[in-house]
Amino acid sequence: MVVPGKPDLATVVDHEVEAPPGDVQVQALLAGMCGTDVEIIRDGFGWLPPGRDSLVPFHESVGRVVAAPDGSGFAPGDLVAGVVRRPDPEPCPACAADAWDFCRNGKYQERGIKELDGYGMRRWSVPPKFAVRLDPSLGDLGVLTEPASIVAKAWTQVERRSESAHVKPRSALITGAGPIGLLAALLGVQRGLEVHVVDRVDKGPKPDLVRALGAHYHRDLDEVGEVDVAIECTGAANVLWETVRRASTTVLAGLSGEHGPVPLDPSVFDGIVLHNKAVVGTVNAGLADYRTGADALAAADRTWLAGLVTRKVPLDRFTEALDKHDDDVKVVIDLT
Repeated sequence: MVVPGKPDLATVVDHEVEAPPGDVQVQALLAGMCGTDVEIIRDGFGWLPPGRDSLVPFHESVGRVVAAPDGSGFAPGDLVAGVVRRPDPEPCPACAADAWDFCRNGKYQERGIKELDGYGMRRWSVPPKFAVRLDPSLGDLGVLTEPASIVAKAWTQVERRSESAHVKPRSALITGAGPIGLLAALLGVQRGLEVHVVDRVDKGPKPDLVRALGAHYHRDLDEVGEVDVAIECTGAANVLWETVRRASTTVLAGLSGEHGPVPLDPSVFDGIVLHNKAVVGTVNAGLADYRTGADALAAADRTWLAGLVTRKVPLDRFTEALDKHDDDVKVVIDLT
Protein backbone atom coordinates (compact mmCIF):
# COMPACT_ATOMS: atom_id res chain seq x y z
CA MET A 1 0.00 0.00 0.00
CA VAL A 2 1.18 3.53 -0.69
CA VAL A 3 0.13 7.00 0.41
CA PRO A 4 0.80 9.27 -2.58
CA GLY A 5 3.64 11.66 -1.88
CA LYS A 6 4.78 9.81 1.26
CA PRO A 7 7.17 7.04 0.20
CA ASP A 8 8.20 6.45 3.82
CA LEU A 9 4.69 5.13 4.49
CA ALA A 10 4.80 2.54 1.70
CA THR A 11 4.30 -0.95 3.09
CA VAL A 12 3.27 -4.50 2.25
CA VAL A 13 0.13 -5.66 4.02
CA ASP A 14 -1.55 -9.06 4.36
CA HIS A 15 -5.14 -8.52 3.27
CA GLU A 16 -7.64 -10.82 1.55
CA VAL A 17 -9.46 -9.16 -1.34
CA GLU A 18 -12.68 -10.82 -2.44
CA ALA A 19 -13.18 -10.99 -6.21
CA PRO A 20 -16.49 -9.55 -7.44
CA PRO A 21 -18.85 -12.13 -8.98
CA GLY A 22 -18.15 -12.63 -12.67
CA ASP A 23 -14.52 -11.50 -12.51
CA VAL A 24 -11.55 -13.40 -13.92
CA GLN A 25 -9.31 -14.24 -10.97
CA VAL A 26 -5.57 -14.04 -11.58
CA GLN A 27 -2.47 -15.21 -9.72
CA ALA A 28 0.03 -12.41 -10.27
CA LEU A 29 3.54 -12.91 -11.62
CA LEU A 30 5.02 -9.43 -12.04
CA ALA A 31 4.07 -5.78 -11.91
CA GLY A 32 6.02 -3.17 -13.84
CA MET A 33 7.38 0.06 -12.37
CA CYS A 34 7.19 3.16 -14.57
CA GLY A 35 7.57 6.90 -14.19
CA THR A 36 3.89 7.31 -13.32
CA ASP A 37 4.31 4.98 -10.34
CA VAL A 38 7.30 6.98 -9.14
CA GLU A 39 5.28 10.20 -9.43
CA ILE A 40 2.47 8.67 -7.38
CA ILE A 41 4.61 7.25 -4.61
CA ARG A 42 7.17 10.06 -4.34
CA ASP A 43 5.44 13.16 -5.63
CA GLY A 44 1.78 12.67 -4.71
CA PHE A 45 0.32 12.27 -8.20
CA GLY A 46 -2.83 10.15 -8.48
CA TRP A 47 -6.25 9.87 -6.88
CA LEU A 48 -7.12 7.66 -3.91
CA PRO A 49 -10.14 5.36 -3.93
CA PRO A 50 -13.11 7.14 -2.33
CA GLY A 51 -12.97 7.04 1.46
CA ARG A 52 -9.44 5.63 1.52
CA ASP A 53 -6.12 7.04 2.66
CA SER A 54 -3.91 4.65 0.67
CA LEU A 55 -3.74 2.89 -2.68
CA VAL A 56 -2.44 -0.42 -4.04
CA PRO A 57 0.08 0.72 -6.70
CA PHE A 58 1.10 -0.40 -10.21
CA HIS A 59 -0.78 -0.58 -13.48
CA GLU A 60 1.52 -2.83 -15.55
CA SER A 61 0.58 -6.45 -14.91
CA VAL A 62 0.90 -10.08 -15.91
CA GLY A 63 -0.44 -13.22 -14.28
CA ARG A 64 -2.11 -16.57 -14.80
CA VAL A 65 -5.84 -17.20 -14.54
CA VAL A 66 -6.84 -19.35 -11.57
CA ALA A 67 -10.61 -19.10 -12.02
CA ALA A 68 -12.93 -17.68 -14.65
CA PRO A 69 -16.72 -17.62 -15.09
CA ASP A 70 -18.34 -19.83 -17.71
CA GLY A 71 -18.60 -18.11 -21.05
CA SER A 72 -15.87 -15.59 -20.25
CA GLY A 73 -13.47 -16.95 -22.85
CA PHE A 74 -10.81 -17.54 -20.22
CA ALA A 75 -9.64 -20.71 -18.52
CA PRO A 76 -7.30 -21.56 -15.64
CA GLY A 77 -3.68 -21.34 -16.75
CA ASP A 78 -4.21 -18.61 -19.35
CA LEU A 79 -1.53 -15.92 -19.31
CA VAL A 80 -3.19 -12.51 -19.10
CA ALA A 81 -2.57 -8.82 -18.52
CA GLY A 82 -5.10 -6.41 -17.04
CA VAL A 83 -6.33 -3.26 -18.79
CA VAL A 84 -5.61 -0.07 -16.84
CA ARG A 85 -8.49 2.31 -17.59
CA ARG A 86 -12.22 1.96 -16.92
CA PRO A 87 -14.80 4.09 -18.74
CA ASP A 88 -16.59 6.89 -16.95
CA PRO A 89 -20.05 6.01 -15.57
CA GLU A 90 -21.99 8.67 -17.49
CA PRO A 91 -20.53 7.86 -20.14
CA CYS A 92 -18.99 10.41 -22.50
CA PRO A 93 -19.28 9.70 -26.27
CA ALA A 94 -15.83 8.11 -26.38
CA CYS A 95 -16.38 5.86 -23.36
CA ALA A 96 -19.79 4.85 -24.73
CA ALA A 97 -17.93 3.48 -27.77
CA ASP A 98 -15.37 1.62 -25.57
CA ALA A 99 -12.76 4.23 -26.56
CA TRP A 100 -12.08 5.15 -22.94
CA ASP A 101 -8.52 6.17 -23.78
CA PHE A 102 -10.15 9.18 -25.50
CA CYS A 103 -12.42 9.99 -22.52
CA ARG A 104 -13.72 13.55 -22.89
CA ASN A 105 -14.88 14.40 -19.38
CA GLY A 106 -12.03 12.99 -17.27
CA LYS A 107 -14.32 10.85 -15.12
CA TYR A 108 -12.61 7.58 -16.04
CA GLN A 109 -10.87 5.44 -13.41
CA GLU A 110 -7.49 3.71 -13.66
CA ARG A 111 -6.03 0.76 -11.80
CA GLY A 112 -3.20 1.92 -9.57
CA ILE A 113 -3.54 5.56 -10.67
CA LYS A 114 -7.02 7.01 -10.32
CA GLU A 115 -9.54 5.82 -7.72
CA LEU A 116 -8.93 2.09 -8.21
CA ASP A 117 -6.38 -0.21 -6.56
CA GLY A 118 -3.62 -1.34 -8.87
CA TYR A 119 -2.13 -4.69 -9.79
CA GLY A 120 0.53 -4.71 -7.06
CA MET A 121 -1.03 -7.67 -5.27
CA ARG A 122 -0.38 -11.38 -5.38
CA ARG A 123 -3.89 -12.10 -6.57
CA TRP A 124 -6.10 -9.72 -8.50
CA SER A 125 -9.27 -9.87 -10.56
CA VAL A 126 -10.85 -8.07 -13.51
CA PRO A 127 -14.08 -8.31 -15.47
CA PRO A 128 -13.43 -10.50 -18.55
CA LYS A 129 -13.69 -7.46 -20.83
CA PHE A 130 -10.61 -5.95 -19.18
CA ALA A 131 -8.36 -9.01 -19.37
CA VAL A 132 -6.07 -9.53 -22.36
CA ARG A 133 -4.98 -13.06 -23.23
CA LEU A 134 -1.27 -13.34 -24.06
CA ASP A 135 0.85 -15.85 -25.92
CA PRO A 136 1.66 -18.41 -23.18
CA SER A 137 5.30 -18.56 -24.27
CA LEU A 138 5.79 -14.94 -23.13
CA GLY A 139 5.63 -15.90 -19.45
CA ASP A 140 6.97 -13.10 -17.27
CA LEU A 141 7.66 -10.99 -20.37
CA GLY A 142 3.92 -10.39 -20.60
CA VAL A 143 4.53 -7.59 -18.08
CA LEU A 144 5.52 -5.51 -21.12
CA THR A 145 1.95 -5.63 -22.47
CA GLU A 146 0.77 -2.30 -21.08
CA PRO A 147 3.74 -0.26 -22.38
CA ALA A 148 3.46 -2.15 -25.68
CA SER A 149 -0.20 -1.09 -25.87
CA ILE A 150 0.85 2.55 -25.54
CA VAL A 151 3.21 2.36 -28.53
CA ALA A 152 0.71 0.25 -30.48
CA LYS A 153 -1.72 3.14 -30.14
CA ALA A 154 0.99 5.57 -31.27
CA TRP A 155 1.61 3.50 -34.40
CA THR A 156 -2.13 3.36 -35.08
CA GLN A 157 -2.18 7.17 -35.01
CA VAL A 158 0.78 7.20 -37.40
CA GLU A 159 -0.92 4.81 -39.81
CA ARG A 160 -4.20 6.76 -39.86
CA ARG A 161 -2.43 10.05 -40.53
CA SER A 162 -0.15 8.54 -43.17
CA GLU A 163 -3.08 7.01 -45.02
CA SER A 164 -4.97 10.30 -45.10
CA ALA A 165 -1.84 12.10 -46.36
CA HIS A 166 -1.11 9.39 -48.98
CA VAL A 167 2.27 8.70 -47.40
CA LYS A 168 3.82 5.25 -47.12
CA PRO A 169 6.22 5.53 -44.15
CA ARG A 170 9.71 4.23 -44.80
CA SER A 171 11.73 5.81 -42.00
CA ALA A 172 11.11 6.52 -38.33
CA LEU A 173 12.77 8.47 -35.55
CA ILE A 174 12.30 7.43 -31.92
CA THR A 175 13.56 9.87 -29.29
CA GLY A 176 14.32 8.21 -25.97
CA ALA A 177 15.45 4.63 -25.41
CA GLY A 178 13.47 3.79 -22.31
CA PRO A 179 10.91 0.96 -22.38
CA ILE A 180 8.43 3.01 -24.42
CA GLY A 181 11.06 4.12 -26.92
CA LEU A 182 12.52 0.65 -27.34
CA LEU A 183 9.10 -0.93 -27.81
CA ALA A 184 8.23 1.82 -30.30
CA ALA A 185 11.41 0.90 -32.19
CA LEU A 186 10.43 -2.77 -32.09
CA LEU A 187 7.05 -2.07 -33.66
CA GLY A 188 8.69 0.17 -36.26
CA VAL A 189 11.13 -2.56 -37.26
CA GLN A 190 8.29 -5.08 -37.38
CA ARG A 191 6.58 -2.76 -39.88
CA GLY A 192 9.65 -2.81 -42.11
CA LEU A 193 10.79 0.77 -41.47
CA GLU A 194 14.31 2.10 -41.21
CA VAL A 195 14.36 3.06 -37.53
CA HIS A 196 16.64 5.62 -35.85
CA VAL A 197 16.71 5.86 -32.04
CA VAL A 198 18.24 8.85 -30.26
CA ASP A 199 19.23 8.76 -26.59
CA ARG A 200 21.94 10.38 -24.47
CA VAL A 201 23.61 7.26 -23.04
CA ASP A 202 26.70 5.76 -24.61
CA LYS A 203 26.94 2.62 -22.47
CA GLY A 204 24.70 0.11 -20.78
CA PRO A 205 22.10 -2.10 -22.51
CA LYS A 206 20.19 0.51 -24.53
CA PRO A 207 22.56 0.97 -27.52
CA ASP A 208 22.95 -2.79 -27.87
CA LEU A 209 19.19 -3.37 -27.67
CA VAL A 210 18.62 -0.86 -30.47
CA ARG A 211 21.30 -2.39 -32.69
CA ALA A 212 20.05 -5.92 -32.00
CA LEU A 213 16.77 -4.87 -33.64
CA GLY A 214 18.65 -3.84 -36.76
CA ALA A 215 17.90 -0.18 -35.97
CA HIS A 216 20.36 2.73 -35.80
CA TYR A 217 21.44 4.22 -32.48
CA HIS A 218 22.44 7.90 -32.16
CA ARG A 219 23.41 10.16 -29.29
CA ASP A 220 22.71 13.38 -31.20
CA LEU A 221 19.60 14.37 -33.14
CA ASP A 222 21.82 16.17 -35.63
CA GLU A 223 22.88 12.74 -36.89
CA VAL A 224 19.34 12.11 -38.15
CA GLY A 225 17.87 13.82 -41.19
CA GLU A 226 14.25 14.04 -42.29
CA VAL A 227 12.00 11.07 -41.57
CA ASP A 228 8.43 10.09 -42.35
CA VAL A 229 7.46 9.33 -38.76
CA ALA A 230 8.64 10.30 -35.29
CA ILE A 231 7.57 9.05 -31.88
CA GLU A 232 8.80 11.42 -29.18
CA CYS A 233 9.18 9.66 -25.82
CA THR A 234 11.30 12.07 -23.75
CA GLY A 235 9.00 15.03 -23.15
CA ALA A 236 12.03 17.35 -23.28
CA ALA A 237 11.00 20.59 -25.01
CA ASN A 238 14.19 21.05 -27.03
CA VAL A 239 14.03 17.45 -28.26
CA LEU A 240 10.31 17.73 -29.03
CA TRP A 241 10.64 20.73 -31.35
CA GLU A 242 13.66 19.32 -33.15
CA THR A 243 11.77 16.07 -33.62
CA VAL A 244 8.72 17.85 -35.07
CA ARG A 245 11.03 19.70 -37.45
CA ARG A 246 12.28 16.41 -38.93
CA ALA A 247 9.09 14.37 -39.33
CA SER A 248 5.97 14.44 -41.46
CA THR A 249 3.97 12.92 -38.58
CA THR A 250 5.03 13.18 -34.93
CA VAL A 251 3.35 11.36 -32.07
CA LEU A 252 4.08 12.80 -28.63
CA ALA A 253 4.22 10.01 -26.03
CA GLY A 254 6.36 11.69 -23.35
CA LEU A 255 5.54 14.20 -20.63
CA SER A 256 8.00 16.91 -19.68
CA GLY A 257 6.90 17.52 -16.10
CA GLU A 258 7.89 21.15 -16.64
CA HIS A 259 5.46 24.08 -16.51
CA GLY A 260 7.62 27.09 -17.29
CA PRO A 261 8.06 28.81 -20.67
CA VAL A 262 10.46 27.36 -23.22
CA PRO A 263 12.03 29.03 -26.27
CA LEU A 264 10.47 28.16 -29.61
CA ASP A 265 11.71 28.80 -33.12
CA PRO A 266 8.67 30.08 -35.10
CA SER A 267 9.99 28.28 -38.16
CA VAL A 268 8.84 25.03 -36.55
CA PHE A 269 5.22 26.20 -36.72
CA ASP A 270 5.75 27.52 -40.23
CA GLY A 271 7.03 24.10 -41.26
CA ILE A 272 4.00 22.36 -39.77
CA VAL A 273 1.65 24.58 -41.75
CA LEU A 274 3.56 24.76 -45.03
CA HIS A 275 4.26 21.03 -45.23
CA ASN A 276 0.95 19.71 -43.88
CA LYS A 277 2.68 18.07 -40.94
CA ALA A 278 0.75 16.43 -38.11
CA VAL A 279 1.54 16.45 -34.39
CA VAL A 280 -0.56 14.10 -32.26
CA GLY A 281 -0.56 13.48 -28.53
CA THR A 282 -1.30 10.05 -27.13
CA VAL A 283 -1.82 8.53 -23.69
CA ASN A 284 -3.32 5.31 -22.35
CA ALA A 285 -4.66 2.67 -24.77
CA GLY A 286 -7.84 0.94 -25.87
CA LEU A 287 -8.60 -2.76 -26.14
CA ALA A 288 -7.53 -2.94 -29.78
CA ASP A 289 -4.17 -1.39 -28.82
CA TYR A 290 -3.65 -3.95 -26.06
CA ARG A 291 -4.26 -6.73 -28.55
CA THR A 292 -1.96 -5.19 -31.13
CA GLY A 293 0.72 -4.75 -28.47
CA ALA A 294 0.27 -8.35 -27.30
CA ASP A 295 0.64 -9.56 -30.90
CA ALA A 296 3.83 -7.51 -31.31
CA LEU A 297 5.30 -9.08 -28.18
CA ALA A 298 4.29 -12.55 -29.35
CA ALA A 299 6.14 -11.96 -32.64
CA ALA A 300 9.28 -10.55 -30.98
CA ASP A 301 12.50 -12.36 -30.17
CA ARG A 302 12.25 -13.55 -26.57
CA THR A 303 15.93 -12.92 -25.82
CA TRP A 304 15.56 -9.33 -26.98
CA LEU A 305 12.43 -8.79 -24.88
CA ALA A 306 14.16 -10.28 -21.85
CA GLY A 307 16.88 -7.68 -22.29
CA LEU A 308 14.36 -4.95 -21.51
CA VAL A 309 13.70 -6.35 -18.03
CA THR A 310 16.92 -5.34 -16.32
CA ARG A 311 15.97 -5.68 -12.66
CA LYS A 312 13.48 -7.64 -10.55
CA VAL A 313 12.69 -6.42 -7.03
CA PRO A 314 10.91 -8.64 -4.47
CA LEU A 315 7.50 -7.45 -3.30
CA ASP A 316 8.64 -7.02 0.30
CA ARG A 317 11.30 -4.54 -0.92
CA PHE A 318 9.28 -2.89 -3.70
CA THR A 319 10.36 0.65 -2.76
CA GLU A 320 13.88 -0.23 -3.98
CA ALA A 321 12.44 -0.03 -7.49
CA LEU A 322 11.99 3.73 -7.03
CA ASP A 323 15.74 4.28 -7.15
CA LYS A 324 16.99 4.32 -10.72
CA HIS A 325 20.21 2.48 -11.58
CA ASP A 326 22.44 3.50 -14.48
CA ASP A 327 21.71 0.34 -16.46
CA ASP A 328 17.96 0.20 -15.79
CA VAL A 329 15.53 -0.18 -18.66
CA LYS A 330 12.44 -1.81 -17.17
CA VAL A 331 12.29 -2.57 -13.44
CA VAL A 332 9.63 -5.00 -12.28
CA ILE A 333 8.20 -6.19 -8.98
CA ASP A 334 8.24 -9.94 -8.36
CA LEU A 335 4.83 -10.81 -6.92
CA THR A 336 5.38 -14.56 -6.65
